[in-house]
Amino acid sequence: MKHISILIPHGHTSVVNIEGTHQIFNEVNTVRAEMGKPPLFIVQLVGTTNETSQRNGLFTIHPDVLITEVKKTDLIIIPAIHGTPQEVMSLNKDFIPWITEQYKGGAEIATLCIASFFLAGTGLLNGKQCSTHWIAANTFKALFPEVNLVDDKIMTEDDGIYTSGGAYSFINLIAYIIEKYAGRDIAVIIAKRFMIDIDRNSQSPFIMFNGQKTHEDEPVKKAQEFIENNFQEKITVDQLASMLALGRRNMERRFKKATSNTVIEYIQRVKIEAAKKNLEVGRKNVNEVMYEVGYSDVKAFRTIFKRITGLSPVEYRSKYNKEAVAI
Repeated sequence: MKHISILIPHGHTSVVNIEGTHQIFNEVNTVRAEMGKPPLFIVQLVGTTNETSQRNGLFTIHPDVLITEVKKTDLIIIPAIHGTPQEVMSLNKDFIPWITEQYKGGAEIATLCIASFFLAGTGLLNGKQCSTHWIAANTFKALFPEVNLVDDKIMTEDDGIYTSGGAYSFINLIAYIIEKYAGRDIAVIIAKRFMIDIDRNSQSPFIMFNGQKTHEDEPVKKAQEFIENNFQEKITVDQLASMLALGRRNMERRFKKATSNTVIEYIQRVKIEAAKKNLEVGRKNVNEVMYEVGYSDVKAFRTIFKRITGLSPVEYRSKYNKEAVAI
């Protein structure tokens, strides 16, 4: 089971982010129960005090547990926190050592909307991509130049840290994380029950794949780097296992455990991410892009591209490449 920690910050926090996230993750357990499967998530509200006032006293939230009681978690959800960055950091400074320790221990972190300001203030976003509400983009860039803000993206994933854009786009990120943790079939059911546009989350046109390297398995990291530097070539599991002096089964098991992807899935995602970037700029046609990322079978390329992005290569190019559309 995966432990989900939804933080209850001090100050003016988005109660919608807190309640919505709590409800959606718990609904996954309901769906699995209907399928005769055990629950997947333990979802807890985590705070630094037993009672937290929100929205100038309009709401009061009683966390399930305090951070001192959570020794290990798998995912930390940080809801949007309003106020100046200095105020937010001051009011919530007690969370920072715990968040940092959990992240170093393998936990992933998801910030919703302007919660990216708080996480950026901890230094954990330095050198990584992130998103935030478009209204706050210029302020964010000025305050945190060492963070790679991609304000045109609804959500990003970089080294175990997820960020989402403004307001209610957080549901797209939550749905994406559910797909990653619980599988596509569960994510589709959740999307239908909450009327979430599933095509906006499944690593679809918006998510940015940058690999998962928060783990400590150095041979797997070497395999990831080799794939990312040689994705145009034909790479096999046996080749990687031999290069790292590991047995094939051991290699596959460790890779899946460390990255949440099989070796083949990882290779495909790296190739498709490169194809997406090529389709977003310039005037290359789909076949040219296909060959550049190492595919020779048109049908296979289109099938994998649509499975990962939710769009066909032509649809993706039309959606994101204004120059190509003008041709």
